[in-house]
Amino acid sequence: MTIPGLFQHTPLLISSILTYAAKAHGRRKVVSRLVDEPVFRYTYADWANRTAQAVHALERLGVKSGDRVTSMAWNTHRHLELFYGVPGMGAVLHTANPRLSDEQIVYTVNHAESRVLLFDRTFIPLIERLKPQFTTVTTYVLMAAQDEPGYLNYETLLAAESPAIDWPQIDEYAGAFLCYTSGTTGDPKGVLYNHRGVVLHAMAGGMNSAFGFDAFDVVMPCSSLYHANAWGLPFSAPLCGAAMILPCEKMDGASLHELIDGEGVTFTGGVPTIWTMYLNWLDQNGKKPKDLKTIVIGGSAVPFAMAQAFKDRFGINVRQLWGMTETAPIGVVSTPTPELAALGEQAMNEAIWSRQGRIQFGIELEITDDDGNPLPHDGETSGALKVRGPWVISRYYRKDADCTDADGWFDTGDIATLDENGFMRITDRAKDVIKSGGEWISSIDLENIAVGCPGVKIAAVVGVPHPKWEERPILVIEQHEGVVVSKDEVLHYLASRIVKWWTPDDVVFAPVPLTATGKIDKKVLRVAYQHHLTK
Repeated sequence: MTIPGLFQHTPLLISSILTYAAKAHGRRKVVSRLVDEPVFRYTYADWANRTAQAVHALERLGVKSGDRVTSMAWNTHRHLELFYGVPGMGAVLHTANPRLSDEQIVYTVNHAESRVLLFDRTFIPLIERLKPQFTTVTTYVLMAAQDEPGYLNYETLLAAESPAIDWPQIDEYAGAFLCYTSGTTGDPKGVLYNHRGVVLHAMAGGMNSAFGFDAFDVVMPCSSLYHANAWGLPFSAPLCGAAMILPCEKMDGASLHELIDGEGVTFTGGVPTIWTMYLNWLDQNGKKPKDLKTIVIGGSAVPFAMAQAFKDRFGINVRQLWGMTETAPIGVVSTPTPELAALGEQAMNEAIWSRQGRIQFGIELEITDDDGNPLPHDGETSGALKVRGPWVISRYYRKDADCTDADGWFDTGDIATLDENGFMRITDRAKDVIKSGGEWISSIDLENIAVGCPGVKIAAVVGVPHPKWEERPILVIEQHEGVVVSKDEVLHYLASRIVKWWTPDDVVFAPVPLTATGKIDKKVLRVAYQHHLTK
């Protein structure tokens, strides 16, 4: 029989991160670009005060514990205030993804049953267009310095409130954030994060096995705040005392470099396309990042050539992150181990770039066959990737049935390998793997190789029907602006790097469609090219 421990029952709450950061690191900076205003600067202590004012303003608007509040905003200090203020008061912040279709945005806001919607000036036309379809929203607040007729103003509301607050002690299992999947099939599905999961995720993210932050770091999330809580960076950074730089929506090379160099950014992260464009901009302009040490990449596989270029030219470490909305999102992060270091620096980097990452404390991973039987963790055998842990979904919002099996495992839909050291490598999405003449072709591996070809900006591989081989891969390439690449050049580049039967049956040069979260939209490509090899 166990006996109860005698520690205090202190709940793990998101507001406690803010309180701690303001006390322990009150003078650390937050720098925020804005849509149409000058760059805004304040300290963690100032941030805590304004967040308290935001809470009081929302209370005055009638927001109560358990209510849902929607934000439609970029990576700014105002959005960051909502990240702590809304869940801190016991309500739930629904971070709407503005890159979804109109129909999907309306669905998520109505499904969340939000009463208040706060938005950046960018989205006024969108709000005006969709307002008649929002069935539960009664209050609209513009997050800008200048007023706009017909809307409440965030700054005016805050100015009338006190910066003093006694944060409520709510249940750590209470809902905090509502994030919706991008809805590639059917309606988007809601994932309701709780305080306990977000805090544990933040603590894990700050560890050396993941991001490894300290109070000397300057962190710039280029992953959108509306997507899976910007990979937890807005929580891990202040928990470790790192400064934060918020780039709004300005992700072009020149804008990123201005902040990276001007604010001394040491760590940043985002989807691969951002960093491919940034590297290309650095090359074209002969620039070099001054203090940047680490770029973490998620959303899709790290282009090997890009990672090598950042390391060789600038000494910047590129790390992969794998996760999903359903895992809040950290599942694995590709950080070094003594076993890999013993191989030598180049071999270690190649191993890191070719794998999505290694298991983190708090997350369990398993691979199984089609019957659910566990498969060997030998780094070669691939199977359905399953995950469980304190920041992993158990049920989608407003659904009756759990989305896990009897043992609590959530099927990610990915096909992967695991090795004896806890490293995981995605070989494909279950729906994207290509079966050609009885043999499997990894679209992810083929894309990762193809994007290393000079002049290639994005490479996408999909399987399309073939009269003889069932399916064959075609390669869709988007070139860097001002660069011309030929089909022969691409095939020649691939020839020495892949087995012959992986060679794409065709190379198509066209813009590559991306999903609302910046991933390659293979659903669109499969439809567009379904008859490409059978005409």
